[in-house]
Amino acid sequence: MKNIIAIFKKQIRDTLRNKTVLIQFLMFPAMTLIMNHTVRIPDMPQNFFVNLFAAMYIGMAPLTSIAAVISEEKEKNTLRVLILSNVKSYEYLLGIGSYVWLACMAGSMVICISGHYDWKTGLIFMGIMAVGILISLLIGAVIGIGSRTQMMATSITVPVMMIFSFLPMLSLFNGTVAKIARFAYSEQISRMLGSINSFELTAERIGVIGANIFIAALVFAATFRKCDLS
Repeated sequence: MKNIIAIFKKQIRDTLRNKTVLIQFLMFPAMTLIMNHTVRIPDMPQNFFVNLFAAMYIGMAPLTSIAAVISEEKEKNTLRVLILSNVKSYEYLLGIGSYVWLACMAGSMVICISGHYDWKTGLIFMGIMAVGILISLLIGAVIGIGSRTQMMATSITVPVMMIFSFLPMLSLFNGTVAKIARFAYSEQISRMLGSINSFELTAERIGVIGANIFIAALVFAATFRKCDLS
């Protein structure tokens, strides 16, 4: 636990110096506040930008952040030094993962507040975001662990991030995309957020989210065993 807390504190300091990672946590919450309070379109659904940017935030921020952190520390041999200093691989991943998860949850809180939900709906909103962020963390960790350099991680992260973050938006305008997107966790998260005032856990939602978690965890475990984290 001491090692995990130390990694957590180290990452807080590193993020304040690393503007590339920091901007991931701030961009969508800031955009949500600006767009939700300045743009007024006739017949626009309530909290349209809150739901849109929340789903995009899930598909982008945690995935790119954890992949960038792990791959950068592997490339610069910082991670090798930590492991040689008796920090276990799982301790490092728990420290980094818990930091990114909490940072993304803080951003989600800003998005939630901009939606002016009551406390019960707000708790549901944050619960949905927590699950989506966890899945993205697993996917991002897979990319970070499997990449030898930060450039390699970025080249993989960008297309993966674009698929998961933009699918919910594209499905709003294209029925064919919507039929395909329904099997992605980010699309199901978007649908749940869009109907949060009459929230209901259907069998499809549970099945798709559960399958995405299982596949992400399975690939993560396989990548962790196959690739040398140091």
